[in-house]
Amino acid sequence: MLYLWGTERGRPSVETRELTINDKERFNRFLAEHPKGHVLQSWEWGDIKAKTGWQPHRLMIEDKGTPVAAISILKRRIPGIGKHIFYAPRGPVFDPAQPEIADRLLQAVEDLARRENAVFLKIDPDIHAPSPLWSDYLATRGFRLVDKGEGFEGVQPRHVFRLDISDDLDKVFGRFHQKTRYNIRLAERKGVVIDESCTKADLPVFYEVLKETTERDNFLVRAYSYFEDMYDYLVPAGLAKLFVARYEGEVIAGTLALILGNKAWYLYGASSNRHRNVMPNYLIQWKMICWAKANGCTLYDFRGVPGDVGEDHPLYGLVRFKRGFNGDYVHFIGEYDRVYQPFFYNFWNVAEPLYQNTVRKLLASRKRS
Repeated sequence: MLYLWGTERGRPSVETRELTINDKERFNRFLAEHPKGHVLQSWEWGDIKAKTGWQPHRLMIEDKGTPVAAISILKRRIPGIGKHIFYAPRGPVFDPAQPEIADRLLQAVEDLARRENAVFLKIDPDIHAPSPLWSDYLATRGFRLVDKGEGFEGVQPRHVFRLDISDDLDKVFGRFHQKTRYNIRLAERKGVVIDESCTKADLPVFYEVLKETTERDNFLVRAYSYFEDMYDYLVPAGLAKLFVARYEGEVIAGTLALILGNKAWYLYGASSNRHRNVMPNYLIQWKMICWAKANGCTLYDFRGVPGDVGEDHPLYGLVRFKRGFNGDYVHFIGEYDRVYQPFFYNFWNVAEPLYQNTVRKLLASRKRS
């Protein structure tokens, strides 16, 4: 179904549309070509989340038929009150230096929120901090910054390491820390082999190693069906790739990487408790970087790390591992909410942490039993 919100006063060429499946390719192409496009805004990511209780809506602004702004919104029902929340992971995708276009997109979201009885819109755009242009624009449009603390407290990580891979690979490799280069070569000398031709038949063993990782490091893992959905929607579309590391015929590590346009992201990593001394995690990261480069990427994102932490922090090892590839430490501007129904927004901010706490305790008790 196509919705037109009309043309902008003084700019009759500007059109706002809610997209249908026929627009999928056009939507993804715009994201791939935009400097701030992100794979979590892709059509396929919305379809994956639809399997977990979210409903995606995609909106686009076109000027003379050319896409100039877009957003993929995930809608979810708030239990008990018949209302919804809107969330745009790593969106919206627009340029606040063109406020008339950005305003048009936000107005379309507000119209949709009214129709769908949404309480608020949450965004966490792919914008490095500080960004006065973005911060000022969002503040003047009624967004409020949601400070959820450092580390992994937000929906998406607030801090990441990002590696510029626009240079040739020899120069990229040469900039790694000496110990990281040593460990990559050690893995190769020890006979670790990275399988870059994985199929869905390799997904179960990857998941088993992932479960081993989560039990060792004490964090939760999604059900296997979620990884099946990611594989089914993303890999055939060319938006993801599965890697596994084998040693003496045994899978001892695995990763799932995402790609869109000239950017790649390390999404999930798994490593066995066995044979950790042969350093498979270093070699598999290097092979993913080579894959990203071969597919035209200029940016490789190692994804989340906690904030500025010391050696006594439980996640310091993760920071040290990712830091060894000598990427840039990036701090995003964070989460912003635009509130449409203040009373129910306040209710949500009280009820949601209580609900999450209850779920965490329930899952923890199940794990202990």
